[in-house]
Amino acid sequence: MNIKSIITAAMALLISTACSGTKQQTESSTSNETTIMAKDGKALVVFFSHAGDNYSVGNIEVGNTKIVADYITEMTGAEQFEIVTHKYDGMAYTPLINLAKEEANKGELPEYEGDIDLTKYDTVFIGGPVWWGTYPQVMFTFFKKHVNDLKGKTVIPFTTHEGSGLANCVEDVNEAFPGANVQKGFSIYGHEVRTNKAKVEKWLKGLGY
Repeated sequence: MNIKSIITAAMALLISTACSGTKQQTESSTSNETTIMAKDGKALVVFFSHAGDNYSVGNIEVGNTKIVADYITEMTGAEQFEIVTHKYDGMAYTPLINLAKEEANKGELPEYEGDIDLTKYDTVFIGGPVWWGTYPQVMFTFFKKHVNDLKGKTVIPFTTHEGSGLANCVEDVNEAFPGANVQKGFSIYGHEVRTNKAKVEKWLKGLGY
């Protein structure tokens, strides 16, 4: 091989290495940007919470789920929309759960106050107490109204309960929002929410917050 051939081969190798390095750097940058965008995307907590007479914790001024929603907002910066109905105001626990059972059996959809544009958000936390194996019926009123608004969005269910865990809530959210990226969800005992904030923090840190 003459000197000219050696120089030509060396130049080709240098160009090839430089191009390969540039490509790897570009792919790495794109991956990092995607991760950052996913973490910093606009988030919302949609929830229903029942104050007043609650099982295990008695008569409370702030509902268990509201407390968890506030923890999520504190740690993630998420905005909030509370699903509010006055249908259950002032009810003792036993009449309340009897009414909730009747609503679930009949598939009733109680009205709620106000509304929000879900399409503005990348991640939506959805939370409520577990009444008869799933979320309260008023939440399904909200779901039905927004059935097409969460396609391609990340949806994270959570519940407060006294033994039901997530019950059927994750499955029902999957059914309510076809095309959404529904996560496995999180549950916490209602009687724990005031004293075990660390449990919520651990969950959120596991999600990258």
